[in-house]
Amino acid sequence: MTKYLTNNFSILNLYKKPSIKSEIVTQMIFGDSFSISKRSKKWLKIKIKEDGYKGFIKNKDFPSFLKPTHKINTLKSKVYKFPNKRKVVYEISFGSKIKVIDKKKNFFRFSRGWINKNDVKPVSYKEKNPFSRIFIFKNIKYKWGGKSFKGIDCSALIQIFLNFNNKFCPRDAKDQVKFFKKNIKLKKIRKNDIIYWKGHVALALSNKKLIHAYGPMKKTVVMGINQTINRIEETAKLKVIGIKRL
Repeated sequence: MTKYLTNNFSILNLYKKPSIKSEIVTQMIFGDSFSISKRSKKWLKIKIKEDGYKGFIKNKDFPSFLKPTHKINTLKSKVYKFPNKRKVVYEISFGSKIKVIDKKKNFFRFSRGWINKNDVKPVSYKEKNPFSRIFIFKNIKYKWGGKSFKGIDCSALIQIFLNFNNKFCPRDAKDQVKFFKKNIKLKKIRKNDIIYWKGHVALALSNKKLIHAYGPMKKTVVMGINQTINRIEETAKLKVIGIKRL
């Protein structure tokens, strides 16, 4: 039986190789779980439970798998030392998962401190529109491999909202475009359709606008669909390879 551990750090980088000079391929946010396949003094080779992603993290002291009870529903949530708002010790990102062990007034206690109960939903919670909160990431900086309020990339922007709504989604655009099966033509595009290029992805907000974490603009932006298609074709010589409907 596979043994899983739980990430108890706000954001944890997953590297391609066991070196901090190596490429950051993704991140784990608080509450993500993983198994270890190889261990050295400084590094762990791991596989993330939620999406099967493999890579290397620094060898730290991680707790055994903690079954979460709640998840963060705001861009970032302050973690306090006590059940009041006087001393902030931590911040955790949207989609992070916690196990509540105590309650006091408007606060929940978990392993790292106290959190405002308005910042969380039960883990079973789902929204009719899985992308209804996506605007919380507008203007958040673009970061290759990022998946938090400190920086996010295009495929993570899609993944974290589907994960928040208890839907599986691969981490990378190249795997997402294969995973989602329903193909749509551009002239029939509508809200929540997902547009793919080689190595890039955007979410349609309507039949005219989209949102994406866009490297050339260094942040998450809302743009016109046709404007984006033309710009990517001109600057990166890439055409749309698929439009998918959930």
